[in-house]
Amino acid sequence: MAHQTFGTRTATAGIDRTAVCALADEHLDWRFKALPPEAWGRTTRAYLASSPHLSDLGTPLLTLDAGALDHNLRTMAAWCHEAGVGLAPHGKTTMAPALWQAQLDAGAVGITLANLPQLHVARAFGVQRLMLANALVDPAGLAWVAGELAADPDFAFVSWADSVRTVTLMDEALQAAGVGRGSDPETDRPIEVVVELGGEGGRTGARSIAEAEDIAKAVHAAPTLRLAGVAGYEGSLAHDTAPESLDTVRAYLRDLADLHRRLAPAYETEHSIVTAGGSAYFDLVAEVLVPAVSESAAEVVVRAGAYVIHDDGYYRGVSPLARTATDTDSGRFRSAMHGWARVVSHPEPQLWLLDAGKRDLPFDEGLPVPQLVRGTGPTPGTEPARGVVTAMNDQHTFLRDAATSAPIGAVIRLGLSHPCTALDKWTLIPVLDDADSADPKVVDLVRTFF
Repeated sequence: MAHQTFGTRTATAGIDRTAVCALADEHLDWRFKALPPEAWGRTTRAYLASSPHLSDLGTPLLTLDAGALDHNLRTMAAWCHEAGVGLAPHGKTTMAPALWQAQLDAGAVGITLANLPQLHVARAFGVQRLMLANALVDPAGLAWVAGELAADPDFAFVSWADSVRTVTLMDEALQAAGVGRGSDPETDRPIEVVVELGGEGGRTGARSIAEAEDIAKAVHAAPTLRLAGVAGYEGSLAHDTAPESLDTVRAYLRDLADLHRRLAPAYETEHSIVTAGGSAYFDLVAEVLVPAVSESAAEVVVRAGAYVIHDDGYYRGVSPLARTATDTDSGRFRSAMHGWARVVSHPEPQLWLLDAGKRDLPFDEGLPVPQLVRGTGPTPGTEPARGVVTAMNDQHTFLRDAATSAPIGAVIRLGLSHPCTALDKWTLIPVLDDADSADPKVVDLVRTFF
């Protein structure tokens, strides 16, 4: 029986659709802070059938926009096709199997994750092609992965390694778990490994090409491992779009391309991968790496994860499709997330307090920005919001200079920055048909597993 490898280009990236669909039969209750008591006791499916609207939900609240999600999925798929790269989006952004399924349906070659608990979630929902953008040295975790590979010939997995010691620990743990003994070629599957190249001052990764070559030799010598390519993360070396930052990223990617050329003859899988590209610089990854692998069997795989949600803050400014598009360009991503908070106090002439705080909305890559105000009547109207958010506590947002546009009781829509620290605060997220309408309809509920 042929086993799948992560770099197999013709493989269909699968997910257990029955398990994803079954989320609609989950019973709702007080555990899901996005929903009012009227939803408790119903299944997700039954509650959606009652046609709830935004005005039926309480605050604080995080919502997603259906039109923006669809637009972002199609836009990224089209970009990857044109650029000639595969996409294994980083699933840690959403930890939402329904959104992973949408990404796979749009053409993603697999899902990337960051740690062992996230892998457990993915396998619980039958994701067939997983990349761990990290080193896995936990013996119990390695034994579990080996068991998953042995039990499922359609499961493909690749892990990163950035030191010889990492390789040694992986090999020892896998040998202890019985991998590499060769007693049953159908179930005895070595783990695919890509060598991670880092950069000075960056995150993980070998700090020189020579060190990376030593790691590759160690992988090659380990009977439980197979060398499958090279990997890196340029996002830890730059955080803006200044020319010098883009030059730093390009220089790093050229080093990664050089490492690939040096190691390609030693790759042990039929199809290898060269992977880089978070959500900020994936255009530079295509620019530098696609030509570099053109004469090999390797595939360039980018791992952007924030694109499906996008934002009105950090990624709005740094995303390649913001840097290369005009304001009217339909090729831009659109923010699919919004915060909603109610004015609960007006204790000073220029200070308003909202009922959402750090426990509800992201703040690490910029504070929320007021966008519009919904009225308090039965058919709320909207008007542009004024003022600026100056601070956040655990449960409150400080809004200043809002003039008369924020009476106590009014609900303010907030533009947010950084989806990775937005969705993790919510176990169930309403999806609206149109977040710009007067009273949007709730058309879906996205379950997350952080």
